[in-house]
Amino acid sequence: MKKILSALCLLCALTAQAQTHTFDINTKKLGAPIQKTMYGIFFEDINYAADGGLYGELVKNRSFEFTPDPLMGWDAFGRLEVKNDGPFDKNPHYVRLLSAGHRDKWTGLQNEGFFGIGVEKDAEYRFSLYARVPDGRKQMLRVQLVNQSTMEEHQEFTSNDIVVDSKDWKKYTVVIKSTRTASHANLRLMLCNENGSSGSGTMDVEHISLFPVDTWKGHENGMRKDLAQALADLHPGVFRFPGGCIVEGTTLDQRYQWKNSVGPVENRPINKNRWENTFTYRYFPDYHQSYGLGFYEYFLLSEEIGAEPLPVLSVGLACEFQNGSHRSDAHVPVDQLQPYIDDVLDLIEFANGDPAKNVWAKLRADMGHPAPFNLKFVAIGNEQWDTIYPENLEPFIKQVRAKYPNIKIIGTSGPNSEGKDFDYLWPEMKRLGADLVDEHFYRPESWFLKSGNRYDNYDRKGPKVFAGEYACHGRGKKWNHFNAALLEAAFLTGVERNADVVHMATYAPLFAHVDGWQWRPDMIWYDNLKSFRTCSWHVQSLYANNKGDNVLQLTMNGKPVAGNDDQDGLFASAVYEKATNTVIVKVVNVGDKAQDVTLNLKGMKGSHEATRTIFTAANLDGENTLDQPNAYIPTTQNVTVTAPTQTTSVPAKTFVMWRIKK
Repeated sequence: MKKILSALCLLCALTAQAQTHTFDINTKKLGAPIQKTMYGIFFEDINYAADGGLYGELVKNRSFEFTPDPLMGWDAFGRLEVKNDGPFDKNPHYVRLLSAGHRDKWTGLQNEGFFGIGVEKDAEYRFSLYARVPDGRKQMLRVQLVNQSTMEEHQEFTSNDIVVDSKDWKKYTVVIKSTRTASHANLRLMLCNENGSSGSGTMDVEHISLFPVDTWKGHENGMRKDLAQALADLHPGVFRFPGGCIVEGTTLDQRYQWKNSVGPVENRPINKNRWENTFTYRYFPDYHQSYGLGFYEYFLLSEEIGAEPLPVLSVGLACEFQNGSHRSDAHVPVDQLQPYIDDVLDLIEFANGDPAKNVWAKLRADMGHPAPFNLKFVAIGNEQWDTIYPENLEPFIKQVRAKYPNIKIIGTSGPNSEGKDFDYLWPEMKRLGADLVDEHFYRPESWFLKSGNRYDNYDRKGPKVFAGEYACHGRGKKWNHFNAALLEAAFLTGVERNADVVHMATYAPLFAHVDGWQWRPDMIWYDNLKSFRTCSWHVQSLYANNKGDNVLQLTMNGKPVAGNDDQDGLFASAVYEKATNTVIVKVVNVGDKAQDVTLNLKGMKGSHEATRTIFTAANLDGENTLDQPNAYIPTTQNVTVTAPTQTTSVPAKTFVMWRIKK
C-alpha cells in the first residue's frame, strides 16, 4: 500500500509539474485596432546622445561659444585672440590666429572631439570652416588628423591644406580621407604661409566642422549612420523629441527652445545642457547643445524612418525637481504665458503651414522641405505635477484647440507611475480635454512583475495613454541586462492587450556614449566608432515589427495571461496582421521552470506555416557589448502549427513569439 501511495504521489507531482496552460485565442473576432504609433522611440539629449552621438559632427565647440570658456574642447598654441564680433549674430565668437613671431614657432588649435574623434581607414570626412584674412594677406591653414599617443615618427596621419585668400568671411571646404582607423584622434589646425612655413600673417576662423561624408541618407548636416540605422530598424510608429527634462531646463533660460534650433546651422546659438548639473558623480562640465541636431532635423529623421513626429514643448515651468512645485520666480505665471503658447502655435505652422502664408513655414521650405511634415501630435510639458501644471496647461489647450482642432495634445501624469500626484493629474487631464496622457515609470523588477494587469481597468472613455518613458531597473544592478529586457517584454503584453487604451509606448533613454553616460540603462550604446543594440532594443524590435493591426482576445481559464499568482510566471498577448493574414502570439515565461502551453486557435483548423522566435539567455545578467554586439539576439526558425490546438514548451526565462499564417 505504501508503494502504491508513493507512486500516486509521484504521479501527482509529475502531473502538477507538467501542467499544460491552455491559451484560448479567438482568431475570428478582431478586437481593438492597434495604433500605428503604438511602439516608438523617445530621444533625449542625455548621455551625449546628440552632440557626440546621433549628430554626426565630430568637433566639440565648433563655434567657440561654450561657457565659461570659449576655448573649451580646444588646445591653443602660439599667439591667438578670441573675439566676439563675428559674422553670425547668435554665435559671435571666433578666433584670430596671429603669427607666432618666429619661423620655428607655430600658431594653431587642436580639438579633442567628444572623448576623441573616431575615424575609419579609407573613409572620407568633410572639413569646413568660415575664415578670412583681415589684412588681405593670403595665408594657408593646415588641417591634420593626429594621434598624440602614437609611438610612430609622425603624430599626423592625414594632412590637407586650405588657402584662405579673402578679406571677407567665406566658407572653405575640403574632403579628408583618413589613412587609418583611430577612435581617439584629434583635429589639428596650423597657420602657415603658402610655402608651408610658419604663418607670418593673420587669419580669422569660425564654425570649424568635421563630418563623415557617409552620413545617414547623405545629409551634410547629418546623422551618424549606424545609430540612425538602429532607429530605422525598429520601424517606430512615433518619435518623441527633443527630450524630457531638457525641455524644462534647470532654469527656464536653459530650456530647449526650438526656434533657436532651426535656420542656418552656423547661426544656431549654443545652449548649456541641463544634464550637466544633475549628477555630480557623473559630471561633464563641458556638456552643451550645439542645436545642430534641431527641430528641422528631428522632423526630417521622423519622416525618413516612417515615424510620426511628436515634439515636446515647455509649459512655462522649469524642472520641478530642482525648483519646487510652488509658484515662484522659477516658473512663468499664467498671465505671462503667451510667448510660450506662441512657440507651440508657431511650431505647428513650421511643421504644417503654407510657405506663402507663414514666416515659419517659409523657413521650413527655405531649409529644403517645401511640403508639410504633417504634424499630428504635440506634447506640452514633461514631468510637471501639482496644481501649477494644469493651471499653466489650460491656456495652451484652449488656444491650440481653437486654431488647430485636429492636433492631438498630450499632457502628463507626472514623474511617477502611481501615487498622489498621479491620482490628481489624471482627472485634471480628462477635465482639460487632453487627448493622451504621458506616463513615466522607471521601476524595479518587482514593479514590472506585478503590473501585467495595469491597463485592464483603465477608463475606456478618458484620454488615451502614452507610456512615454519606461525601463526596468534591476535591483542592485542598474545597468542593461537580459532579465530587465525580459520583464519589459512581459509588461508589454499588457500594453498590447489594451491597445484600445494605450496608443503609444517608448522606452527611455535611447542613447548612451560609453565614455559619457550619466544615466542607465539605455537602449543603444556606442563609442566613437562602434555601437551595439541592447537586449531591450531587441525586445522593442520584436514588438514594433510584429505589432499587428488588431488585438485578438487571449485568455487562460477566462482571464488575461498577466503573470498573476496562479499563472506560473506566464504573460501573453495575441494580435492579427492583416497584410500577411497572420496571427502573432507573444508569450513570456519569467519563471524558473519551463511551462507547457497549448495554443487553442479558435477558428483555425489543419496545419499552418509558422515561425517561432525565441529570445533567451543562459546568463540573466548578460548583455551585448561593443566587442560582442550579437551575444544576445533572438533566433527564428520555421515550424508547422496544427490548429485548433498546438502544445509546446516555453523555456524558463524566455520570450517566445509565433507568427502563424492563418
